[in-house]
Amino acid sequence: MGAAPGGSYLGPLMTVTMLFFMWGFITCMNDILIPKLQQVFTLQNWQAMLIQTAFFGAYFIVSLLYFIFSVTKGDPILKIGYKNGIIVGLMVTALGCLLFLPAADLHSYGLFLGALFVLASGITVLQITANPYVSILGPPESSSSRMNLTQALNSFGTTIAPIIGGYLIFDQVTNDTTNADSVKMPYIGLAVTLLIIAVIIKLAPLPRLTGDGTAVVAGSGALKHRHLVLGIICIFMYVGGEVAVGSMIINYLKLPQIAGLDESEAKHFLSFYWGGAMIGRFFGAVALAQFRNKALKYVIMAVIALVTFVTVYALYDLDQALIILGLIVVNFVVLLLGRFIPNRTVGLYATAVIVLLLIGTFAQGGLAMWAVIGIGLFNSIMFPTIFDLAIKGLGAHTSQGSSLLVMAIVGGAIIPPLQGAVADVTGDVQFSFIVPMLCYLYIVFYGFAGYRTRVNNSASIR
Repeated sequence: MGAAPGGSYLGPLMTVTMLFFMWGFITCMNDILIPKLQQVFTLQNWQAMLIQTAFFGAYFIVSLLYFIFSVTKGDPILKIGYKNGIIVGLMVTALGCLLFLPAADLHSYGLFLGALFVLASGITVLQITANPYVSILGPPESSSSRMNLTQALNSFGTTIAPIIGGYLIFDQVTNDTTNADSVKMPYIGLAVTLLIIAVIIKLAPLPRLTGDGTAVVAGSGALKHRHLVLGIICIFMYVGGEVAVGSMIINYLKLPQIAGLDESEAKHFLSFYWGGAMIGRFFGAVALAQFRNKALKYVIMAVIALVTFVTVYALYDLDQALIILGLIVVNFVVLLLGRFIPNRTVGLYATAVIVLLLIGTFAQGGLAMWAVIGIGLFNSIMFPTIFDLAIKGLGAHTSQGSSLLVMAIVGGAIIPPLQGAVADVTGDVQFSFIVPMLCYLYIVFYGFAGYRTRVNNSASIR
């Protein structure tokens, strides 16, 4: 594996984290698009959820094509390099953003879905290249920590997207639900930003890494690893569950028995949901890092909690700040129970989410509302940690395994419409949360058992 210029990976790691922020921001914008386009085109819940189907469906199709190519011709990322792969991903994503202009002008829901598909195709390429790149960009023992740190920046994007996107798309229009013109400017801005980042990446001295220095030949060697196959299912379940909950939050908070909020008010609480994932990932990055002084971990996490409390108090009010702090404390207790062991923490976090979903499904008022919002804190470490557990030990097949894991993000295309359909058929948005609940049950299994790697189809190691 190559070394970074000057023997340090800090500079390249900081550069790549920009990508995680951007695709987090763009992905969470879907949660704003859903209620907006539902108004514009008078859609039922399942039809509005096709936004997520188009977006995450691209993950499956593009990743499948990538996998087929790698099986027949060899790994394309190793052919063109991680850096060029990242630049291609940024340019395709920018093109998808620009396609929102004709979609709005032609008042075509189908064209919006097409634009989202193109946009997500670019993000798929970024996922395939950037995730394994971060995992191998430094010592193996701290890979989970690095993955959580970069995903924390991803969550920062998902945290501010509802606020900025909601302001631009909802607050800057005067009750006009007949057109989608308000989505133009945000996506033009995103396209310009992505192209600027592409130039920065082009000029940045990123090291060329392959995982173990061995070229990947044609074949599907990655699928011989049991923990990867089970990890693919786990990513499918996790992304499906996370996206389904996030996509339904605004409609959930509009329910009179929950909070009775309108879209403009609900977007702030959607930000809390994704913000919880950011805070949790910062916690995870610290907890899973290799510190000589363990007490330093607790000090840093206490500072993160304090800064979060002060920020929420300054922006909102004391009651909400205290509730957020209480959820952080519960999250920290579960983290301690996990003993900072990645797979164990995933299993316990998934268990906590199931409990919160049960409360959100069968309770009412503030308790139900904050239970669902609190899920974000426990979602936090799941994607980066599951991803890291699944690609461990793949060696030269790391990129191929990554493409399969990214393909599994198609869960975000399938699970949300299923939840939407349950809500439509039963007429009960609350009951529909039973769908993501089933997803998290599988994650519990993977965290406690499915993560184990197999060597020569017999030996098992931690």
